[in-house]
Amino acid sequence: MERIGNERTGANNLVLQVAGGQVIEQGTMVALNTDGYAVPAAKAADLVIAGVAQSYANNRQGADGAEVVSVRRGAFVMAADATIKETDLLKTAYMVNATTLTLTAEGSSPVGAILEVAADGVTVQVGTMGMDITVNVPVTPGA
Repeated sequence: MERIGNERTGANNLVLQVAGGQVIEQGTMVALNTDGYAVPAAKAADLVIAGVAQSYANNRQGADGAEVVSVRRGAFVMAADATIKETDLLKTAYMVNATTLTLTAEGSSPVGAILEVAADGVTVQVGTMGMDITVNVPVTPGA
């Protein structure tokens, strides 16, 4: 099979272990902490964007990895603060929280490239930033 240049669409879907004490809402941005567990995106310089939650995950009472969340990488519409303008196409957006983007890099982590700025939100390519982190994925029973 010729692989060079072919898109692997299944690679946009991830199932990640959730950090203990965390709740992740469906439709919000998900990041990985320094231990490789999923957490709600937040303004922090040490998080790595994973994608947008496709399911709800409640690990408020559990240990690290006791729950999993389905995450999708791709283009999503999110809220933005006043720093993002129509002239910011293809610039990097950063995390403010699990639903909001900013252009301010200081003290935050990158989300992805801005693809569109509209009155109802900003379209950003979520999950295209480099991942220099260990990721904890659930073990398949019997594997």
